[in-house]
Amino acid sequence: MRRAWVWSKPGAAPRRSRSWAGRGRPAHDNDTARIAAVVADWERRFGARVFAVGLATLRLSVAAPPAALEEALPIAAEHFAFCPDNVWQGSVRDLVAYAGHLVGADVWTFWWD
Repeated sequence: MRRAWVWSKPGAAPRRSRSWAGRGRPAHDNDTARIAAVVADWERRFGARVFAVGLATLRLSVAAPPAALEEALPIAAEHFAFCPDNVWQGSVRDLVAYAGHLVGADVWTFWWD
């Protein structure tokens, strides 16, 4: 796969118009429109912005992360639906523990096997 810099507008617009292509797309969901829609929603709700994309990874900078576990629990469920590997294969094995890691976290990382 070749990489190139592409000029784009700030925010979610480039994610709606561009997609991951070739090998390494997320195995859980290869529909890049769905991925872009979720990220755009998180941008609106939490000020999340993509700052790194790898072959099977995505990193977001988060301006307004959840401040309490009660806020983080439904977000953890969204993360699990978006990228189950974060919980199934990550350092935590249940959603409550994962939610605890989201409290105050200004970076969200997703990876797919």
